[in-house]
Amino acid sequence: MTPADLSCAVLSAVRSAVDGGELAVAVPERVVVERPGPGGAGEWASNVALRLAREAGRSPREVAEVLRGRLAAAPGIAGVEVTGPGFLNVTLAGDSVGALVARIAAEGEAYGSGDALREAAPVAVPDGSELRARVVAEAAGRLVRAQGGRVRGGGAAPVPARPGLHSEAVLGADGVRWALLHPAPHDLPHGAEVLEQRARNPLFRVRYAHARGRGLVAGGAALGVVPGAGPVGGEAARVLAGLLGEQPAVLVAAARKGAPDRVARQLVVLADAFFDFHDSCDVLPRGGEKPGAAHRARLALAEAAGTVLAGGLSLLGISAPDHL
Repeated sequence: MTPADLSCAVLSAVRSAVDGGELAVAVPERVVVERPGPGGAGEWASNVALRLAREAGRSPREVAEVLRGRLAAAPGIAGVEVTGPGFLNVTLAGDSVGALVARIAAEGEAYGSGDALREAAPVAVPDGSELRARVVAEAAGRLVRAQGGRVRGGGAAPVPARPGLHSEAVLGADGVRWALLHPAPHDLPHGAEVLEQRARNPLFRVRYAHARGRGLVAGGAALGVVPGAGPVGGEAARVLAGLLGEQPAVLVAAARKGAPDRVARQLVVLADAFFDFHDSCDVLPRGGEKPGAAHRARLALAEAAGTVLAGGLSLLGISAPDHL
């Protein structure tokens, strides 16, 4: 079960409580689930009870208790606890990481695409002839269409594969796109630092994480180790898997807002989490170590990270080379 699946399960619990007469509230359009904060429990948490309490005329903990039983009965959920003022803390059943990497392997770089915006109103994207507006509009349009939506504004006009910026000879087409897309709209575009082959260059970190993931898969094949879904221990693995699971929701939110910069910055967070995971364990066997299920599961998680990074870059119109 991914965070998007869990969000749907929480919404179903709310809808069931409303239909059953236990809560008198309007069912929200969407519910966000996040990793638990201090004092939390389980793998994921939702503050939906706190959001609904005032309208329901009940305390957040009372609302949470109403939802707890319904949510705990949903397939794929092992348990639900109520913590703090009324947070729902969820533990998933079975090998949630293994199920996630298997889904990413099956969907490939299309992971996170869907029809979330199929019935939504057209999303407004930037208009204007200025290069940054055109590049942002093109990427925003690609994000919206990947969710089955429609665009209103400049997103319908494609940008040439080579933007024609005078700095392109220095930055390259991919560097130009990243320089214009990664900063928030109120920030200035990046400069020549996007060329630096070092950690302080976010584009380099994202592409290197992707290339490293691909390299691990190739190295595993040489050692007779193939990716295999299974449990992966460790905090770094949990964080990485959580970010991979959140990617569909990130893409939908970015599409709704016509904001490709959100995707770019999330890719940097994901790349950094990949490196933390990579440095925390031996993905491949060392020396005379015999390959085992743990290596196969770690390799599958690394491969999934590379796939998601490549998919995100593709939505931004940026290539993801296997070698840097």
